[in-house]
Amino acid sequence: MKTDRQYTKIIIGDRAKRRQQGLHPWIYDNEIVEINGEYTNGDLVDVVNQGGKYIGTGFINDNSKIRVRIISRNANDTFNEAFWERRINYAIDYRTTVMGEEDINCCRLIFGEADEFPGLTVDRFSDILVTQVLSLGLEQRKDVIYKLLYKVMNERGYNIKGIYERNDVAIRELEGMKEYKGWYPLEGAQDFTNDPDAVITTITENGIKYKVDVENGQKTGFFLDQKYNRAAISKIAKGKKVLDCFTHTGSFALNAANGGAKHVHAVDISQTAVDMAQANAKLNGLDDIMSFEATDVFDLLPTIKNNEYDFIILDPPAFTKSRKTKENATRGYKEINYRAMKALPRGGYLATCSCSHFMDEESFIKMLDSAARDAGVRIKQIEKRQQSPDHPILMNVSETDYLKFFILQIF
Repeated sequence: MKTDRQYTKIIIGDRAKRRQQGLHPWIYDNEIVEINGEYTNGDLVDVVNQGGKYIGTGFINDNSKIRVRIISRNANDTFNEAFWERRINYAIDYRTTVMGEEDINCCRLIFGEADEFPGLTVDRFSDILVTQVLSLGLEQRKDVIYKLLYKVMNERGYNIKGIYERNDVAIRELEGMKEYKGWYPLEGAQDFTNDPDAVITTITENGIKYKVDVENGQKTGFFLDQKYNRAAISKIAKGKKVLDCFTHTGSFALNAANGGAKHVHAVDISQTAVDMAQANAKLNGLDDIMSFEATDVFDLLPTIKNNEYDFIILDPPAFTKSRKTKENATRGYKEINYRAMKALPRGGYLATCSCSHFMDEESFIKMLDSAARDAGVRIKQIEKRQQSPDHPILMNVSETDYLKFFILQIF
């Protein structure tokens, strides 16, 4: 490491040793044993071990249990515009390679730590980028990053018109930041501040069109991580009577209908989501074989008669966002899967998933086995899938591996 480093040194102890041997990008507050120098929250600091070995450079924030978020392990890096532009190009190049040009029309361009932008999410919805910043260090540098994102995307011919910020999440308060949402004032971009319709855009995924509300939709407006899982259920749905639970804006339901389903019934507790799903069905000319209902899935599933459906899709929200609530969440997952298995006829199909990192794959499989035993059925695995590759999984960072998706046959 260079000896003339200008950054404050954060010295970590043995508590962090194992994770840092695996190059994990987070340093927790209880792993720090000494601080040499002064800093302001959001500053870059160097992390070293007690022997003085350089671990990496990252953003520090006393407001967070994750005290330092490492962005580089190269002591020769200079964190100027050229550095951030390289990172942006790496992220885009990766997606054009693994997904192809057509599929990055709607995709996650930057996935936080997996793209070495800790706490930053950037989703592309056609000509709009939607961002969410959950770390103070990047919040303080977003002006540079957004300018470069806009520049790089348009130089590549992607014709981005604006950036919408979805910083309306409570977790920002844990980093000492305010919640808000709105158009980011970007030089050269279109001014949408007085155009209320601009927050509704149209995307095409798997050949299906969707209206996406980037202002009021969940997360950034649309769940992009299930792109290829939705395509996977399309072929199975042919000729089937399908029930899509927790339909949100109708994505799984529309893929099933587009795949040749006999009929698709889409259900969600939110009337707003159901209205959007119905509008998407009309947009694609699929409304004649689809029906919609705003109701609680937990109330609906016990009322379903055997043979009413031969394919049920369960795409619930994350029932747990912490280890403390995992047990209750497991009961929730088991209840809906048990009810679906009971409702399906012999030879019926079930697509089921969990988007919670804390519900690990082993626990999810055990839950499915327990639900099948209680339902008096056996389950045959057809496919085991994960999130789409625009949400890349770092093998050394378990937090990036969160989506479990199974397609099963009941017999």
